[in-house]
Amino acid sequence: MIFSKRTKFSVGLASAVICSLLMTGGCAPPGGKKVKLEAELEKQAPKAAAAEPVRLALKFTPGDSTTYKITTQAEKNVKWEGSSLSKANFKDGSTGNRVEMTFTQQIQSVDDKGNAIAKITIEGLKYLYMIKDNPVLDFDSFREKDRNNPLAKLIGQSYTIEIAPAGKVIKVVDVKQAQAAVKGNRTALELLSFDAIKKRHETLALPDSDKNQLRTGDNWSSIKSFSFGLMGPKSYEKIYTLKEIKNLDNQQIAVVEMNAIPTSEMAEQLYKEQATSDLIKMFDNTETYTGLLKLNLTAGKVEKWFEELRSEWVIIDPSAKQQDDSEPAALKMGVTRISSLEKID
Repeated sequence: MIFSKRTKFSVGLASAVICSLLMTGGCAPPGGKKVKLEAELEKQAPKAAAAEPVRLALKFTPGDSTTYKITTQAEKNVKWEGSSLSKANFKDGSTGNRVEMTFTQQIQSVDDKGNAIAKITIEGLKYLYMIKDNPVLDFDSFREKDRNNPLAKLIGQSYTIEIAPAGKVIKVVDVKQAQAAVKGNRTALELLSFDAIKKRHETLALPDSDKNQLRTGDNWSSIKSFSFGLMGPKSYEKIYTLKEIKNLDNQQIAVVEMNAIPTSEMAEQLYKEQATSDLIKMFDNTETYTGLLKLNLTAGKVEKWFEELRSEWVIIDPSAKQQDDSEPAALKMGVTRISSLEKID
């Protein structure tokens, strides 16, 4: 879903921003008798039974082992289009990071509520951090030349978490040994922080445990908030819809789609934490926030999941001298947030 809001700005403010921000129709059947006959037959026909609900939840079995790859990306970019004197001291660029981690999840025990203690072992890691298009950190554990990089010490390290059938990480049970192995490496320790671990292993596309009996067409929702720096914070209502149930190779696969809309819920709290800049009122804003979940109901495992937010702010410079048929000078700022999980084995 795309949303747009239009406004204008002054040249002076634009310079400050540049410095600050990198009906369907049908035909009735002819003849009254035929219509009455069809209506009577419809009344006498047996009603189709409603599809049985399915339980959208994870299942855990002690000893079971599964390998996943999770990818997260957070990026902001700034681009100047057209011709203007303001561009003389301005450089386009993207800043942000992309992390790919391959890990094995082994279920050690399951309690009477279905909660599991899972041992997570890191099998591979790619970490790219860019500032204005320049790579500050570029690590790939599968590259020979990176074998001596401090981040390589993460490979083979393990930690344990407690996870619920609804996909929430209840707690991080133990990560001390892994943290000790990478002591002194700030990036590695950030990847092993409690917050990072919880975000990495939570399947937030699943409904709450007391609302997980669903039929095709049913939906549920949750709230997600982001902070966009000088452009201010924003909250979204993520609306999930169970689109279909597929049968593939004797496995039942649930397909869930997500579309998000801006919401004022939690906005007051966000504004208390961070004053929103008036800059946002001066930009056109377009955004999309979508997602997809494929859940193997038979095995109780996620086959594939991703959510992607892309937002762009555009401000036009009306004072810039334009040549015939040329595009107006414009400053474009964008943010991207991507999270994905894929079952490897």
